[in-house]
Amino acid sequence: MAFDIEMIKEVYARYPERIAAARKAVNKPLTLTEKILYSHLSEGAASQVFERGKSYVDFQPDRVAMQDATAQMALLQFMQAGKDKVAVPSTVHCDHLIQAQVGADKDLSVAKDKNREVYDFLASVSNKYGIGFWKPGAGIIHQVVLENYAFPGGMMIGTDSHTPNAGGLGMIAIGVGGADACDVMAGLPWELKFPKLIGVKLTGKLSGWTSAKDVILKVAGILTVKGGTGYIVEYFGDGAQSLSATGKGTICNMGAEIGATTSIFGYDEKSAAYLKGTGRADVAELANGIAEHLTGDAEVYAEPEKYFDQVIEINLSELEPHINGPFTPDLAWPLSKFAAAVKENGWPAKLEVGLIGSCTNSSYEDISRAASLAQQAVDKKLVAKSEFTITPGSEQVRYTVERDGFLGTFGKMGGVVLANACGPCIGQWARHGAEKQEKNSIITSFNRNFAKRADGNPNTHAFVASPEIVTAMAIAGDLTFNPMKDTLVNEEGQAVKLDEPKGLEMPTKGFAVEDAGYQAPASDGSKVEVIVDPKSERLQLLESFPAWEGTDLKGLKLLIKAKGKCTTDHISMAGPWLRFRGHLDNISNNMLIGAVNAFNDETNKVKNQLTGAYGEVPATQRQYKAEGIGTVVVGDENYGEGSSREHAAMEPRFLGVRAILVKSFARIHETNLKKQGMLALTFANPADYDKVQEDDSIDILGLETFAPGLPLKVVLHHADGSKDEFEVNHTYNEGQIEWFKAGSALNLIKAGLA
Repeated sequence: MAFDIEMIKEVYARYPERIAAARKAVNKPLTLTEKILYSHLSEGAASQVFERGKSYVDFQPDRVAMQDATAQMALLQFMQAGKDKVAVPSTVHCDHLIQAQVGADKDLSVAKDKNREVYDFLASVSNKYGIGFWKPGAGIIHQVVLENYAFPGGMMIGTDSHTPNAGGLGMIAIGVGGADACDVMAGLPWELKFPKLIGVKLTGKLSGWTSAKDVILKVAGILTVKGGTGYIVEYFGDGAQSLSATGKGTICNMGAEIGATTSIFGYDEKSAAYLKGTGRADVAELANGIAEHLTGDAEVYAEPEKYFDQVIEINLSELEPHINGPFTPDLAWPLSKFAAAVKENGWPAKLEVGLIGSCTNSSYEDISRAASLAQQAVDKKLVAKSEFTITPGSEQVRYTVERDGFLGTFGKMGGVVLANACGPCIGQWARHGAEKQEKNSIITSFNRNFAKRADGNPNTHAFVASPEIVTAMAIAGDLTFNPMKDTLVNEEGQAVKLDEPKGLEMPTKGFAVEDAGYQAPASDGSKVEVIVDPKSERLQLLESFPAWEGTDLKGLKLLIKAKGKCTTDHISMAGPWLRFRGHLDNISNNMLIGAVNAFNDETNKVKNQLTGAYGEVPATQRQYKAEGIGTVVVGDENYGEGSSREHAAMEPRFLGVRAILVKSFARIHETNLKKQGMLALTFANPADYDKVQEDDSIDILGLETFAPGLPLKVVLHHADGSKDEFEVNHTYNEGQIEWFKAGSALNLIKAGLA
C-alpha cells in the first residue's frame, strides 16, 4: 500500500532540469501538461520539439493501475512477456465483478464465491510478479488510486477509461488497453501521439446547489463525446483553485466522456490538504518543494489563447446545476430547462431509481452533501418516492461515512448501501424488472449513460447529475421537479422546500478504516505458481496471433457495416459478459452483438455471404474463420468510444477480422487495434462509407509498401460485378507497422526477449 516515496523523489529530482530544457527547446512558456509530458519522455529527450496532434512520442510512466475485468487479459499477456517482475509500481483492483442486487454484505459474499477462480488467479499472478493486490470490497480503482497513489506531476496509465480521475491531484493519468499496460510493466516505453491542448479557465466560486460535477456536465455539452479526442484538458484559474481535490477528480474522471486523452488540474492548497488528509504529508512536502513546476507558467494563464489550441471559460458563480442525457453523456440540460425538456421529448417523468456514488462521485464531500438532503427528508417528514442506492468509492470512505452517521441517515430515507464496487455504473446490476424492457427513467451520479449500460434495458432513460441533484430527485420521484424553486408535500400534507445541500470536503475527525483490503506481493515471487485450469470457462492462457503473411489482403468479406454510435459496449458488452473477460474464446461470442447493421437496422443479425442466410455476428464470423476467409468491419464516426476494454479489439482479431474501416476512431480503441496486429483504417472521404454494400468482397492494397503517412487503397467488389476504389488513411508510425507485421505488439516483445 506504500506510495513509493523514493520513486516520487526521483521524479521530482529531474523536474527542474527537464523543464528548463523543454522551455529552451520550444522557446515559450509551458503549460502544466507540457511540463509533465516533457519530464516523462523516455530516455530524457527533453530537448526535442514535438508537434501537437502529430508526433508520436515515447514516455516512461511512473506506475500502472488495473481493474479486475481488464487486468485478466493484461496479466495473461504479461505472463507471455518472460519477465520475472514488473518494472514499475503496479496494482490490481477488484471492483468490476461484484454485481449489485441486494446490498453490500450479501452482494460481496456472492461475488467472492462466484468469482473465486478469477480472484485467486489475480491474487496469485500479482503475488508472483510484484503487483499490489486490492481485494474485492476494497473499493473502486480510481477512488483507491486517488487516496493512495496519485501524486502531483506524476504519470500513470490504467486499464480503464476513467483513469484520468487522478488528474484531480495533478497527475497525467491516461486510460489504455491491457497491451499498453503489459509493455510498461515489462519496462518498455509507452507511446502516445503528443496531444493538443484545451484550456478551461474557471472563474468565480461554486455555491448552493451547484457542484464540481456540473462543471464537466457543462463541458460535455460544449465539446460533445468526441470534441476532446486527441486533446488533454487543462483546468486553471481562481475557480479551479477553489475546488476540492476530489471535486477536481470528478471533473477529470468524466472527461473520458468527451473523448479527452486525460484532464488535469495544477497543484494547489486543496491538493496539499487532501494529500495530508489521506496520510501523505511527506508527498505534499516534496510537492511544495517544486510547486512552481506543478502548475503552468504564469504567462500561459495570463494569455491562454496563445498557448492552448482551444480555450473555454466558465464562471462558477454563474454556473447552473445540469442534468445530462438520456442515452448519451453530452446531452446537457441546465436544471432550469430540464423539466420542459422532459415534457417536450416525452421522457418518462416518473423517476424509478436514483443512484449515487461510483468512481465519479463517491468522495466524502459528495456523500456528506447528499446526506444533508437525506436528513432534510427525514426532518421534514418527506418519504422518498424513488428507490435510492449508495455506492461508496472505497472501504476508507465507506468506513468513515458510516462512522460519521451518513449511511444511517440514508437508511432512514430508505436508501440501500451497495458494495464498494462499480455495480450499476458498468451494468453489474441485477435490477428487478429490467427484463420486461419497460420504458422508465433513472438518474445517477455516474459518468456514462449509454442505452442498456446500467440494467440491460434499452428503454431505460438514464440521466447523469451530481449526487445532490440525484438525491433531491429521488426524494421527489419526479424528473420535472426543480429543487431550487419547487416545493414538495410531506406526510402531513404540508408544502416544504429543500434547503441547499451542505457538506465537508474532508472529515473533521480524519479518515479511518479497519481493513483497507490491500495485499502486498511476495518479496520473491519465483516460487509462486499461477494456476489456470485448461477446462476453465473463465480463464484461458493466450496463444500468439499469427504474423502478417507479407501480401496485400484480397477477397475479404464484409462482416458488418455498423451504423451510428458504436461504442466498446456495442462491440464487447459488459454486464453478464464480464465473467468471460479472462477467456478470449468465450467472450468472443459477444463480438459486435450490439452494433446496428446499416442494411437492416437490426442488432446481431448480418448476412452470411457463404450461405446467404442471416445470423448472429459471432457465429457468422466463426464460419468465415473456419473457411479461412478474412473479413472487414465498417463503422461510423468515433468508433470504439467509451471503455478502454481491449476485448473490443482482441475479439475481432481472434475471430479473423483483418481490418476495421471507419469514418473516425476513439483514441484508446484505435491504439488497442494496432497493438493486436489489426488494421485500423479511416475513409479518406467519409462519403465512401455509403459505397459499401452488403455482399461486398474487399481488397486492401498497398500493404507491401506500408509506410507512415502513405494511404492504402480499398477495392469493393460488388455482387453485380461492378466495383468501387478509394483511398483510406491510417495513423501508423514505423514502430506500429512492425506490430502489424509481427502479428501484435506482444509478439515483438517476445521476439526481442528470445
